[in-house]
Amino acid sequence: MIEWRDEGIVLSSRRHGENDAILALMTFEHGRHMGLVRGGGGRRLGPLLQAGNRLEAVWKARIVDHLGHFALEPVRLYAAGLLDDPLRLAAAAGACAMVDEALPERDPHPRLFAALLTLLERLTGDAAWPEAYVRFELLLLAELGFGLELDVCAVTGESEGLAFVSPRTGKAVTMAAAGTYADRLLRLPSFLVLPVPADRQGIADGLRLAGFFLDRHIVGPVDKPLPLARDRFVSLWQARLDATDDAREDGA
Repeated sequence: MIEWRDEGIVLSSRRHGENDAILALMTFEHGRHMGLVRGGGGRRLGPLLQAGNRLEAVWKARIVDHLGHFALEPVRLYAAGLLDDPLRLAAAAGACAMVDEALPERDPHPRLFAALLTLLERLTGDAAWPEAYVRFELLLLAELGFGLELDVCAVTGESEGLAFVSPRTGKAVTMAAAGTYADRLLRLPSFLVLPVPADRQGIADGLRLAGFFLDRHIVGPVDKPLPLARDRFVSLWQARLDATDDAREDGA
């Protein structure tokens, strides 16, 4: 019998048979790991298996290659605390769905686990959580070997005036170097390169930037779209941005 104990964050669960569920956890030491939860499809355990919840998990299997099954205890149920804020709840679901889609099974990424846990903590009360979300997706890219180079201009080598990212290379470009090609480049939010707070448009630009490369490097090569949960979060953010712009126009 193979057995281990670890802390995990719920990425997804799906019903299996009448009463059970197959759970995907992002664990600290064992990476993204699947397992059967007996009774996971029922009312008692169902609330435990919501995306973003932090659990103590014991995994057991006869041999290491088997699906195995989880025994679970709650540590912190983040999902329940976000129910009254659809945008924050969507952000938690989007981040978990992206990890679930991107990571191979049983490949440890302790830095990514820590970043996801930090994001969930910030979603519960930190007003700067949208910036943390964008940085989390950029870290996900970096953890999988597709990190962006945002510190110096790919054309001039300068570190000031960075305003765009090349969709071809993933490297930063200054406003001056972009010239007439600016409309072909991705906008680089200033909060990613300067010690300034992120505004709503900057977050939208950051989501578009990360989404472009997540699509190119993670889901595109296997002919999949970005997760619907992430799309929902981006749509809700854009709707909030549009509502802010409308309100400014009405007040002008």
